[in-house]
Amino acid sequence: MSSLRIRYLSFFFGLISVLSLLNVIYSYYLNLYLNLNTYYISFVISLIIGLIFYKFEKVKIKITIFDKILTVFFGYLLIPIILCLPFYFSIYNLTFLNAFFESVSGFTSTGFTIFTNVKHIDQSLILWRSSIQWIGGLYFLFSIIYLIDIYDENFKKTLTNYLSFNSSEILKQSFKILLLYILLTFLIFIVLNLLNIRSFNSLNLAFTIISSGGFLPTNELSNILINNTQIIIFSLLLLFSYFSIFFSYNLLFIKKKNLNFFYEDLHLIFYYLIIVSIFFLFFSFNNDFSKNLLSISSSMSNIGFSLDFNESNLNLIYLILVIIGGSFFSTSSGLRFIKVYSLFKYSINQILSFSKPKNIFMNKLFFTKINFDFKEINKYFLTIIIFVISLFILTMLLSLSIIDFESAFKLSILTIMNTVNSSAYGLSDFNFNNLNYFTKNCIILFMIIGRIELLTILIIIKNFLFKD
Repeated sequence: MSSLRIRYLSFFFGLISVLSLLNVIYSYYLNLYLNLNTYYISFVISLIIGLIFYKFEKVKIKITIFDKILTVFFGYLLIPIILCLPFYFSIYNLTFLNAFFESVSGFTSTGFTIFTNVKHIDQSLILWRSSIQWIGGLYFLFSIIYLIDIYDENFKKTLTNYLSFNSSEILKQSFKILLLYILLTFLIFIVLNLLNIRSFNSLNLAFTIISSGGFLPTNELSNILINNTQIIIFSLLLLFSYFSIFFSYNLLFIKKKNLNFFYEDLHLIFYYLIIVSIFFLFFSFNNDFSKNLLSISSSMSNIGFSLDFNESNLNLIYLILVIIGGSFFSTSSGLRFIKVYSLFKYSINQILSFSKPKNIFMNKLFFTKINFDFKEINKYFLTIIIFVISLFILTMLLSLSIIDFESAFKLSILTIMNTVNSSAYGLSDFNFNNLNYFTKNCIILFMIIGRIELLTILIIIKNFLFKD
């Protein structure tokens, strides 16, 4: 019998109440009273639920990894219900499904929106949309620590020297994540202000970038970024959600520079530089390279922003970058570059071992002496298999509605990889508001599936189908 750890979720309901209160203060400060009562509702309900979850959880001596996965999954369903209340009770007459769709999209850091004209939305509600992403990014990072036992030892070594995570170590790492998350958000906000971007837009974009989200405070990014300097620096800021959130901390505070703490990010640096160089040499003849750089950075970090210009010939390349993704300990989604690279190298070594059986081929990664074993390769392979199956299922489900196959295929990739639709993928004009009930629910489900890591789906299926 599974048992949900609702005390784990109580922290996030408390955080929702804090951000609700901040929205109330912001509304009073700028005399924005249209949706003021909705934030009071979310404040009261989230505070009550948070206190109940913290106070009345039944103590369980041993908790299984399946219990933890169900807790995280339950959080992705329940928390957006509270987050959607300001949308549902707002003056914009949204149905509950549309409000829930918007909140799930924000909480999973996807960025799909049912609003066709963001300029007509109250500023306080725009800030609320961005706050949802910020909470969702933090929830995702905490969930990685919470579910650390299902991941590989190599990934644990990039975080800590401890072989196992007891409660004190989990608390320590969670506090470190919270502090880094807040500081990096503030740093992004300051840099955007120095670029002469309006403070309101800077704050919303800072929430979006650090969480790898996709919500914009305006209809088009081109309304905010007006020169090449802004575009280039903004593109580099997107990398905060591409690299590990611990990368800057390890660079500054670790005295003995153990290479294990940096090996994934070092691979990501070279991967990014190679992709940028290829685009600069071969794909920048007809377009401004700064716009390509923005699309590259946003695709690799699973944010999905782009500036409107014709790049239909590059849609597939950007989608591949989205699928690969960024760092394991980041807010980005994707299959993770280090997994794809490890699986590729292992496969090449296996092929070469048959052609040259007398040679010895080591399955080591660059910048480290770490040798990945066969169990890890099996996990990587299963992750890709589950992604392909999920992609096939969602594409078929979307094709049953009025969506053409090409758009359904692209949208399925973006949904599972939690990346916003934009001109980089040929879907900038896609209207989610017109989707039927069935299609919206399918997208909601797969946005959550993509966010809880594909490997956990296999564990859930295994627990239900193969009980001891």
